[in-house]
Amino acid sequence: MADEAFDFRPGAQVPLQGSAGQTAATFAIASAAYRDDPVTKIEDANNDWHKTEISKGWSSLFAPNLGEAFSRAVQVRMLGGGRKPLIQSFGTEPQVVVEHCLAANRIRRERDALLTVVTVVFGFLALPGFALWTAAFQLRRTNSNRVAQAEKEVKETADKSAKEKREARAKERKVRGRAALTTSILAVVGVLALILVIRLPMNGVLAWYLRLSLVAPVVGGYWARRICERTAQDLRDRWDGLLSGGGVGAKIPEAVPGSPGETAAEQLRQSLARLSAEQQSNAVFYAGPKGILGMGTRWGSWQLAEDLVPRERGKEIHPFRSWDVIRAIHDQLRMLERGPLHTGGFPTPSIRHWIVSPIGENAKAVARPSGEDVEAYEIKQHEIQRICNEQQFGGGDRHYLGVQFTLWDGQLVITMLITVTVLHETLRIEVTGHALGPVNSLFTSKPEPKTKEVAKSLKFWETTTKTLPLTDQDEAVRIALRAPFSWYPPLLDHLGGKLTLPEPFGLRHAWADQPWRHRFMADDALRTATPVLRVVHAAAFRVLEENGVDTEKFGTRSGVLSGLVQDATPKKADLYDA
Repeated sequence: MADEAFDFRPGAQVPLQGSAGQTAATFAIASAAYRDDPVTKIEDANNDWHKTEISKGWSSLFAPNLGEAFSRAVQVRMLGGGRKPLIQSFGTEPQVVVEHCLAANRIRRERDALLTVVTVVFGFLALPGFALWTAAFQLRRTNSNRVAQAEKEVKETADKSAKEKREARAKERKVRGRAALTTSILAVVGVLALILVIRLPMNGVLAWYLRLSLVAPVVGGYWARRICERTAQDLRDRWDGLLSGGGVGAKIPEAVPGSPGETAAEQLRQSLARLSAEQQSNAVFYAGPKGILGMGTRWGSWQLAEDLVPRERGKEIHPFRSWDVIRAIHDQLRMLERGPLHTGGFPTPSIRHWIVSPIGENAKAVARPSGEDVEAYEIKQHEIQRICNEQQFGGGDRHYLGVQFTLWDGQLVITMLITVTVLHETLRIEVTGHALGPVNSLFTSKPEPKTKEVAKSLKFWETTTKTLPLTDQDEAVRIALRAPFSWYPPLLDHLGGKLTLPEPFGLRHAWADQPWRHRFMADDALRTATPVLRVVHAAAFRVLEENGVDTEKFGTRSGVLSGLVQDATPKKADLYDA
């Protein structure tokens, strides 16, 4: 089987960190595993074609934050049993991201083990008071969420009509009034409950139990907050370390089996190895206007098509195939990094043969090729050559030769694809440009301390900035309530909700922005086209001349394309105006 041939490394293994030149994008995405932002913030990273959805659970008190939801979603999607095939993450190391998700989950499990003891002793054993406190926190959290949603709707009406603005402001006032009324009622009920407990109409063990049930959750909340604060600081240190270039390592000892009997560790190790093997696959998928998944949209296309005419009259051209031209182009592209001047120039590119399969624009899954011609997710050389020579018209996969540059520390991936077709007497050489931009700025934002403006004690007309703890009481309650259920994550998904990742899923393209908003990235993408196009044409002409083909018309057409390729405007080449 193709998906079982990848695991050729026997014995225990320690997963490696990302390779040089790709750490910025990799660590930016991995930092999401340690973030403590609200889970709704992930929606800011959605683009036009790939949207991460948030499903709500039974109660907002069990809702995960961004780091918890992201780590859980990525781990299940990329390592879960029976998972769908993944899209390659060019410019990143997906295994490193998954390792950090596993490490973050491990830190949280250790925290939840302590919080479970606290919740059971100071919560479940004091159930009446615990239920009362939980209801109060639930009402306060619901009110806060409603007010925040109303404020968001008011901001969204900034560019709308005066009537819509008035309606949004009226709704906000109404929501704030309800929240204030609920808070007042809670305060009155709390005072009455306190009076009732102090002067209970009963004595004995039950009376003291009811009194302690109100006090015990307060004590438990204090200990829970201290535990959460310590863990939150650890997670933030790792978050900051990844974005600062410190190369924080992901500690996942559960992925290194120490003996043949550790089946769980062995399965995890194999899943990580399978992930790395799938990342090296040479099969990609074209999804209409979305372009080739993982490579970004196609921004430019240059085609050279002329008749194959013998150079000398009365003679025939020597037979050759598309693969002969592609092989010559491949050899010549390896010289791209060399030039007559010592000016830096191109870094060493990755040159590979790709097999592109078409899928629907809105397809939710892809199917990786399998069979005798596939080994460890890679299509074998003889099959690549057959597709290049024979599958040029009609149904089936297509062959492309790709030259790929990973720049800006993995934040920009430029791919130039070359395909050669021969139909009747016409030879067509097509060069297309694809660009995958930087990851969304959400993933590159560093942690900021929680602060509050307060008035000075003496100079009350002046204010000062006070640093707040990372974990407030509401957050401690949320984490403590989730802790006893953390042993079974699917139950937490039902109670608090979860993230649904965009399909077909790949870590890199799911949250990539367009490079055209960044001047230097756009320049790099546009500058790549001209030298690659000229190298491709020069290599192809050499093959044609060696086989007795008249290259005069090819040369004329190549000169025209050399002028057109210098147009400094990217196009939406996959959006046909038809």
